[in-house]
Amino acid sequence: TPQTPHCTSADLQKQLENPKTVSLVQRMVKEGAVEELQKCFSSRMEFGTAGLRAAMGPGISCMNDLTIIQTTQGFCRYLEECFGNLKERGVVIGYDARAHPDSGGSSKHFASLAAAVFISHGIPVHLFSDITPTPFVPFTVSHLGLCAGVMVTASHNPKQDNGYKVYWDNGAQIVSPHDKGISKAIEKNLEPWPESWNTEEALKSPLLKDPYQDIHTQYFTAIQKHCHHREINKSSEVKIVHTSVHGVGHTFVQTAFKAFDLHPPYAVEEQKDPDPEFPTVKYPNPEEGEGVLTLSFALAEREGASVVLANDPDADRLAIAEKQKSGQWRVFSGNELGALLGWWMFHCWKQENPDAAAVKNLYMLSSTVSSKILRAIALKEGFHFEETLTGFKWMGNRARDLMNQGKTVLFAFEEAIGYMCSPSVLDKDGVSAAAIAAEMTSYLATKKTSLSQQLTAIYEEYGYHITKNSYFICHDQDVIRKLFDRLRNYGDQKGSYPTKCGDFSVSAVRDLTTGYDSNQPDNKAVLPTSASSQMITFSFSNGGVATMRTSGTEPKIKYYTELCAAPGNSDVAQLNKELDALVDAIIETFFEPQKNKLQPKLE
Repeated sequence: TPQTPHCTSADLQKQLENPKTVSLVQRMVKEGAVEELQKCFSSRMEFGTAGLRAAMGPGISCMNDLTIIQTTQGFCRYLEECFGNLKERGVVIGYDARAHPDSGGSSKHFASLAAAVFISHGIPVHLFSDITPTPFVPFTVSHLGLCAGVMVTASHNPKQDNGYKVYWDNGAQIVSPHDKGISKAIEKNLEPWPESWNTEEALKSPLLKDPYQDIHTQYFTAIQKHCHHREINKSSEVKIVHTSVHGVGHTFVQTAFKAFDLHPPYAVEEQKDPDPEFPTVKYPNPEEGEGVLTLSFALAEREGASVVLANDPDADRLAIAEKQKSGQWRVFSGNELGALLGWWMFHCWKQENPDAAAVKNLYMLSSTVSSKILRAIALKEGFHFEETLTGFKWMGNRARDLMNQGKTVLFAFEEAIGYMCSPSVLDKDGVSAAAIAAEMTSYLATKKTSLSQQLTAIYEEYGYHITKNSYFICHDQDVIRKLFDRLRNYGDQKGSYPTKCGDFSVSAVRDLTTGYDSNQPDNKAVLPTSASSQMITFSFSNGGVATMRTSGTEPKIKYYTELCAAPGNSDVAQLNKELDALVDAIIETFFEPQKNKLQPKLE
């Protein structure tokens, strides 16, 4: 097997603890699969703010027994440094239903190994006895006042992947410098501790507790604070279909509906039970839209249902589709759902808080690549709106800061169909969002209004916000670097950004890679910057905004564009035409796909 500084013979030896990974390595050696072996053993998975995410299999670049133990040992050591009371407070560990029979890896098994590591150091572990949605882990951290949480999940990634997601004691995902601290501690603790493999002993330890029943009860009690129309829910005739896309969501969404006194949604039979093979879909990602929802639409047609709700496999995201008068199904974008849910959360809050001054304490958040619709609503209604960097780790941490100052954080969202409708979970939560969206649908039905009609009403009142997001695939880091460097030294002028893009004038530039922001008096960006990832936002004088950024997990250059029209400008066809023209100009002028050999997204 190939030797590199990252991979020692001890690493190879320790893979022998799992006979299945051994036989995979032996097969590769026998077949002379050098490339495959190098892929598995040449470089260690990097631990970042999103934790780990990689394929399950042998080697230090994959998720397996050894790398889970090494990661947890590092995390354990880092927590011991940070918390003097770690042995009193403890940690929580949850997991989804993923499994990889070939390598013997599964989320449940990895969670047991992680528990064994903590218990071997005298740290109490709240290990769920069954699969749970990801939001249950941050909920448990906050509810029980724990030091940290681990969720073993790869969310909506392909079936061979798994992941290790980490929460801090504030109930939000970790942000820097914790990722670097944990990463260093992992490197210092690569040799497995003797008890780390002993899951049998760990599972008998008095330090191990099962929080499942208690958290199940407490979570569904907590989200009922957001149930405002119980009587309407009880008598509603709206029929809703739900799919959990072979993930964990089914029983939890059924329970959430019950907690809101909603009629149970029709479950897509072929997809309701967890299945790590995801047999009915190409990708288990409801963001992919119609392909994932084919079976849901068929069930809705049979049952006469008008709305489809879909969770991703770890139930932290939510997609929604609605049948239109034409008989076609409309799959709402994440930005459109952000507008609907943001409007609904404020509508309900306002009914319960008629005092005009109370709005000054109210906040909503969204990520910088998401629609600015909440900003428009906030301007008119008087509450505060804040933008964060991309990802719920930033919104969760900012929400906690605001709550610590006595503020109310009513809602947060990102365009990747993630919604935080309850401050009891400082992360995206597709379970509470499903029940809240169903109540909104039932309420609107009493007004003879559909979700699509309500969305139009929001845009009519606060201004149309039309978005168009996509990406190019590029595996060459050098091409990506040159593409962004050209935009920073435009027309061969060092430090000069474009002032025009085709026929469109650029009114402002914010570069969160370098920390430049032309809108600030000192030209310094307010949001945190990161030199390790590319991200530039251009504002245009016609009300357009475009962000170009690299993905942290995939070989993509993404773009997010939006045209924000003033209230009263309702010529949607013209606005769409204008946004299309802007996107075309950005692609041709800034991306230069032919010159840079960029692959467009396959529609």
